Amino acid sequence: MKYTYQTFLKQDMDLAPLGVEKRSDAPSYFCTPEGAAIIGWAGVDGIHYCFIPGFGEMVFAVSPMNAAPDYVHPLARNFADFLRLLLACGDSAALEQAWQWNAEQFAAFLRENPPTKAQKAVLAQIAKQSGLSPMDNPWQYLHELQATFDYSRIPYTKTFYEHTGTPDTPRQTPAWAVYFDGNFWGHRGGGQAGKEWAIHKTFEWAGHPWLIPSLYICGKGLVIDFCMRVEPSAIRNFMEKWDLHIESETHRHFSKEQQMLLDLDNPLHLQFHSTLQLNGKALHTTHGCGTAYIPCLPPAYILESEGQRAVNHYGLDPNFGWMIQRCCYPWATKRKPKIGTLSVTLTPDKISRPGPHFQVNRPGDTVTFTHPQSGETHVLTVQDYEAQTIDMSHMPHRGMSYPNHCVALHYTITPALPDGAMTLADCADSDLPRQVSCATRQSEGLPDAAATGIIGGADGPIAIFLRPNKPGKLCTACSSLHFAPVEHVEWRMIFHDKPFADTTVPLLAP
Repeated sequence: MKYTYQTFLKQDMDLAPLGVEKRSDAPSYFCTPEGAAIIGWAGVDGIHYCFIPGFGEMVFAVSPMNAAPDYVHPLARNFADFLRLLLACGDSAALEQAWQWNAEQFAAFLRENPPTKAQKAVLAQIAKQSGLSPMDNPWQYLHELQATFDYSRIPYTKTFYEHTGTPDTPRQTPAWAVYFDGNFWGHRGGGQAGKEWAIHKTFEWAGHPWLIPSLYICGKGLVIDFCMRVEPSAIRNFMEKWDLHIESETHRHFSKEQQMLLDLDNPLHLQFHSTLQLNGKALHTTHGCGTAYIPCLPPAYILESEGQRAVNHYGLDPNFGWMIQRCCYPWATKRKPKIGTLSVTLTPDKISRPGPHFQVNRPGDTVTFTHPQSGETHVLTVQDYEAQTIDMSHMPHRGMSYPNHCVALHYTITPALPDGAMTLADCADSDLPRQVSCATRQSEGLPDAAATGIIGGADGPIAIFLRPNKPGKLCTACSSLHFAPVEHVEWRMIFHDKPFADTTVPLLAP
């Protein structure tokens, strides 16, 4: 029997671990083909997978961040072949990027990115429930399909042609419009664009020249674009230091510690939050977005980018790099107030610096370290060190088994550090959850649904503070979670500090 997409839907398989995630909403991009039926999202750069009317079950990848004209590529002649390609490659990322690689590059990507445990579990489920086998030569299949495909047959919307132009239609730049519920790429819902109020406010902060070119007065609140100027030499030096090139982008992988150092070096990376004072009342930002203009990139990656559009609209010097951060502030009153006085305070977010690694085994062990900013010497003293088993009965199991063994490290620091100045994390990652059979779930009495639990953190392996991290107080950090009891843990210190002082900028005076 032919395996179809409808058969797949009836089997209720989740391809999210393979980079094909279902979403309740179905937003479209300028390059989403007309009438496309979206079947999954990669979760990055707006990449999505779809069927296109007139092509049956042929599966396509839509990649909005690609340079023109490489927005849409066919991946499989039918949905069964799409699953066979996933079985062969372990993730949709290899399929989506194959159009730009030769066979050696494709094979190198697969070697450097083997399937994770969670992905292997999904792949096993696909093979069992569909009866399909992995594609024998995935790169050859993709190459032949894409080399013989007639891309002129893909139907696009009017928005696509307005954005890209055609041989018979001059290229048109979308009109500049700023919405409270929007970003640099578009907006959701109704509502009118904000009314632009040019103020051209310049100031110096964090070692850079800044410009606030305009305010946007919207029905729900104010929108402000903050533009930070960066020397092109600083961007080039950063790219050379970290070997950042367009050609090698898909092959790069950084550890968590390398990513911290990269963020510290990146001249276009500056995270901050801001508060407006409008007529004496504070307005706090609720959301925002950011983009950048990088003059060092090839023209094909700059032309018609969001950063380029902002540079053009505000008349920014294109010889410099620009970080552009948009912040949205809802009104503090039920009605839109009359603007009298207005100022903004910018506060830098804390930055994270990787510190030394260490191992301890028992109470009384000590670690001496130097704080990277103050230069002061501190001593970490282990008060207790114990293996623990975490109760995972309240995790949302859904056929999954979770690691529950860890080590808890209770410690003090002398002299004490300020609250939040340092955290500890396990250098190793937690084990990924495993899929379990219905029989195992019933025999072990595992529930089918529950509330919440802690399995990991955005900064890597979990570091849970069970007591307040205040001077003189006992602190506790937990290692990563594993299925087997943990014997040895390599810990790493992470220092957090505020890189520079706040600044307040007057925007409008009475």
